[in-house]
Amino acid sequence: MKIVARGQVTAAAERAVVTERERSEALHGGSNGTCDRCIPLNGCCAASAHYRGQVIIIAAFAAVVLLNVYAAVLIALRALVYRVPMYRPMLLNIVLSFVPVVVAVLGVVGLLAIGAVGAGADPPSGLGILLWVFLVVGTLAWVLFFPNAIYLITELNFSHRRDDDPVPLWFDIVQTLTLTLSGIANAVLSMGVVESMFTIVVFDASEGIPLASWVFAGVVIVLGAIGVYLGRYLRFNSWDVRHPFGMLRKLRTHFAQRGKALEAFGFVLTHAVLIALVYVPIYLLAYQALRVG
Repeated sequence: MKIVARGQVTAAAERAVVTERERSEALHGGSNGTCDRCIPLNGCCAASAHYRGQVIIIAAFAAVVLLNVYAAVLIALRALVYRVPMYRPMLLNIVLSFVPVVVAVLGVVGLLAIGAVGAGADPPSGLGILLWVFLVVGTLAWVLFFPNAIYLITELNFSHRRDDDPVPLWFDIVQTLTLTLSGIANAVLSMGVVESMFTIVVFDASEGIPLASWVFAGVVIVLGAIGVYLGRYLRFNSWDVRHPFGMLRKLRTHFAQRGKALEAFGFVLTHAVLIALVYVPIYLLAYQALRVG
């Protein structure tokens, strides 16, 4: 494992781009990386790939934001059209679910800022330590809020419906499914940003996505599933880490009950596998699409 010292985050990203460009030149022939198989933009494949990457990133963020907005709109329409009380916990869950995306984006902005400051700094500047601290603290904060995104899977239990609910079942199916998909989208997007950040800054990305990067993603997915279980069945929130002894007492009481450990194992396993099956192919496709060349 390596980490880019003295804040040279931008340099690390540039080296990854250069490596991909060299591969393109070797494959296509020529120093400008163009060939008959490329569709050049402004006369070169590099510009085309750069433009394509920008479009993909913007489109991904826009799609996720719109999905969150649509979920909120459906919740509001449920109350307005069918004259039932607004189910505000769902609106709060949308906000909490989007927090990991915000934290991930702020992390990237912070790393770029450190990289810009460290570009002309001398070795004794201590920016390497600052980078470590920022990376560790930012990642821990993101991991802490990450379960809020995949927690929306549990909304599929339709706990907001009553036996005499005037809202048609078909509407609640679409509304709740949209809510769940918005949470999964937030989880996938934020984890993709964080894993890419680690791949560039911490791991060696010269030969593609390293194994350590996948291990990191796998650990986070499992931790996220554990967090969802704790939130759904023990009613823990991200900020409850401020009271660790109280959490430990509740955990001991909960798992002292017969069958709870097996229930937790099954819950975590099934949710983690679901998120992994969604995340891995999407991240692979995005990674290949964003490669230069």
